[in-house]
Amino acid sequence: MRLRAILLALSASIFAVQAAAEEMKMAVTTSFANSGLADFLLPQIKRDTGIDVQLLVVGTGQALKLAEAGDVDAVLVHARAAEEAFVEAGFATHRREIMYNDFVLVGPSVDPAGAGRGPTVSDALVAIEQAQARFVSRGDESGTHKRELALWDAAGITPEGEWYNEVGQGMGAALNTAAGMNAYILTDRASWLNFGNKGDLALLYEGDEELINQYAYLPVNAELHSHVNADAAAALESWLTGYKAKVLINSYKIEDQQLFTFNARPLEGGEG
Repeated sequence: MRLRAILLALSASIFAVQAAAEEMKMAVTTSFANSGLADFLLPQIKRDTGIDVQLLVVGTGQALKLAEAGDVDAVLVHARAAEEAFVEAGFATHRREIMYNDFVLVGPSVDPAGAGRGPTVSDALVAIEQAQARFVSRGDESGTHKRELALWDAAGITPEGEWYNEVGQGMGAALNTAAGMNAYILTDRASWLNFGNKGDLALLYEGDEELINQYAYLPVNAELHSHVNADAAAALESWLTGYKAKVLINSYKIEDQQLFTFNARPLEGGEG
């Protein structure tokens, strides 16, 4: 009887913890979701913090619009200039770097433009433009799209014409389009490795410093939106910048490749 009473008490305790789980909403990029890392981290976050993080998976531009409207409690995105402008405008309390991965250029395995032969990513893009080889752009104001446009600009190219195809979709859908067209595309490495419909596409170019892809966490400013769950956002930030997150993020692999590198640092002034 005593054992039964203990088991019933434990069950009641577990049920109470589950029932009391706090919810918060976080807008994240499609590339982060497609990587599989979210599914890897969220169960552990809930176990450690009691927070049930509900993800809204969109491009960086849309994520910041949701945050500006107070429709989410925090964002995890990857477009530094847009993030810093967002904080400067007062929509987020601060910007906290969490981890990074990298972008890669994929395209037809035969590489008709010779994009994989140049020493820099600018050389690769120049080769694609000169060959007028089909290129698929997300065209959705996401962090990936913003970086792609910055890379074209650095290469001195304005991408336009029949060879350049903007699809206005997330990373997975854009990769599907590129596979169907046998076209070149810029993608984050994690989404590429997690993508099942590669067709005749292959990874052609990687390794340029310009392809580093930094992710940052921005808590929404509760002074603008009183309903924002600032306490949960702060607790999640504490977890994401802690030792357990470091171990899990650095250990996440696909095809035996480490996809993300944890690089969270203390905030200036000791915030977070």
